[in-house]
Amino acid sequence: MDARPVSFPAADGYPLHGFVWQHLDTAARRPVVLINPATSVRCRYYHRFAAYLHAHGFDVLCYDYRGIGESRPARLETLDAGWLEWGRLDCEGALRHALTLDGGPRPVQVVGHSVGGFLIGLAPSSAQVERVFSMGAQYAHWRDYAPGRRLELLFKWHLVMPALTRLRGYFPGNSLGWLEDTPRGVVHDWTARHPRFEDTWRRGPRRLPAAERAALAAGFGRLRGPTLALSVSDDEFGTIPAIRRLLAYYTHSPRTHLHIHPSSIGEAAIGHFAFFHSRYSTNLWPLALHWLQEGRLLPSPAGELRQWPAEHPPISVPATSAAGC
Repeated sequence: MDARPVSFPAADGYPLHGFVWQHLDTAARRPVVLINPATSVRCRYYHRFAAYLHAHGFDVLCYDYRGIGESRPARLETLDAGWLEWGRLDCEGALRHALTLDGGPRPVQVVGHSVGGFLIGLAPSSAQVERVFSMGAQYAHWRDYAPGRRLELLFKWHLVMPALTRLRGYFPGNSLGWLEDTPRGVVHDWTARHPRFEDTWRRGPRRLPAAERAALAAGFGRLRGPTLALSVSDDEFGTIPAIRRLLAYYTHSPRTHLHIHPSSIGEAAIGHFAFFHSRYSTNLWPLALHWLQEGRLLPSPAGELRQWPAEHPPISVPATSAAGC
């Protein structure tokens, strides 16, 4: 069955758009997988992966955050939306829609790519998520970038991107071939440069009171379903320090971190984005599928494995370390 367009409101009523893959037997209480995209990546990029999950028994919902793709307004420069709005409002609205699909209640699982794995923790309804699979999930603290590419990434994303955003009122990424056009609030949140994500909003035009920032961090404890975080050694964003920095916030989720090298699955490279390309449907996608179906890893996965039960934070890795990068 092909995807069909879907519209639903964010938690504040903003109209969001995306696509849904649904089986015809609507009476069945089959799980719904919600796909949270990476920063400024259109939901259409995940269609092949969504169709794969649908073919294996899931209903799937994939959507665009406000300002991106199907959910872009006529004039992007008028939208001051960032990660807070994408998480607390857009991801929350998508979770509510998935939980009540066809009248609900429905069991919901989440696939989070990059910042999509971070936004789950900002959504109040994350308490109802059964399990999470994330790929390269982190919140882009610059010291966690791969050491060999850190200066290049700092120049591109922390100097050029905000400079162009100040000129245009949004980041014109599409014309540069650097992701999609992006709301200015996202640019602010990406480039705030704090090791603790909640300090992103400590000062500046999107400042929040200290109590509200603390509540944001504490809210990640709502997620109690288990998490499998996948990372790859040639991902310049999703390094081991970056993955563990985020996992430390999900204090009530039993967490598993699987770190793999492309050569271990017969590949020369994977990187931050390629996991969702169909060429990995036989050697990588089954990792996600088995986790979503069973809540367990495939037997003897190729890679370095670390696990932490709820209440136990991951052992920290210095941001300057090249371990696993």
